[in-house]
Amino acid sequence: MIDKTIIEFINEHHVLTLAVSNAEASYCANCFYAFADNENMLIFTSDLETKHIKYAIENKNVSGSIVLETKQIGKIQGVQFVGEIIELKDEILKQSNKLYLNKFPYAIVMKTKLWGVKLNFIKFTDNRLGFGKKIIWEDK
Repeated sequence: MIDKTIIEFINEHHVLTLAVSNAEASYCANCFYAFADNENMLIFTSDLETKHIKYAIENKNVSGSIVLETKQIGKIQGVQFVGEIIELKDEILKQSNKLYLNKFPYAIVMKTKLWGVKLNFIKFTDNRLGFGKKIIWEDK
């Protein structure tokens, strides 16, 4: 189970940076997200024609970050994650759609597709707990 401090941080924010790559190149994108803590999954929406989704279809292994922007060293917080991108279908799609629209109700008018990043590693840095304090979670 993911440490509750990490879950609280993830739920306090709404934009992640997703890093993807294929055989020729790498790319990153910023996406609004909702967190399905029962699935250890970040839910986001994106069109099939975006560069990051095209790359992710070729290589499902992705990484990314969620950060608090601050210049105050004692308040620095951030998550770095590794996971696999999945196309949401069936029951998990229904649940994820409800979760995403609850957080971003205006997304109902968007004609995009929901995706998930199934997390398998998280490093949470939280300087409020001590300089450079890290909490690591891995799905084993």
